[in-house]
Amino acid sequence: MESYKQKIALSNVRFFAHHGYYPEEQILGNEFLLNIECYVAYIGGKEDLLENTANYETLYQLAKQQMQQPKKLLETVVENILHAIKDKFPQLSEITVNIRKSNPPFGGDTATAEVSLTWEKH
Repeated sequence: MESYKQKIALSNVRFFAHHGYYPEEQILGNEFLLNIECYVAYIGGKEDLLENTANYETLYQLAKQQMQQPKKLLETVVENILHAIKDKFPQLSEITVNIRKSNPPFGGDTATAEVSLTWEKH
C-alpha cells in the first residue's frame, strides 16, 4: 500500500526582530531567516480546497506574530511558531520550524546561529 504526503513550505523568510539573551540584542535587534515545512496527506486533484492544505499566507502571519514578541531563546521562538501552526492546522502530520540568527554576538565572519524543532503526528 502506498501513500503520499504533500509539503507546504516557506523558505528564507527574512525578519528583523529583537530576540536574544543579552540586553543589547533585545535593544538593537538582528536579522533572522525562518524556514517552515509542513506536511499533509495528499488528496490529489479530486478536491481543490484550501482547507485540505495549509495556507502559506496564514503560515507567514502566524510566524510574523511570534517574531514580533521578543524572546531570550530561539528555542522558545521556534516552539511558539510550531505550536501556533499546529493549533491552526490540525490536518498537518508533520511540522518543522527552523530559524537562523545572523551575526550572533559570539563573533565570526558570516556566522549564524540556528535552531530547529520538528513535530510529527503519530
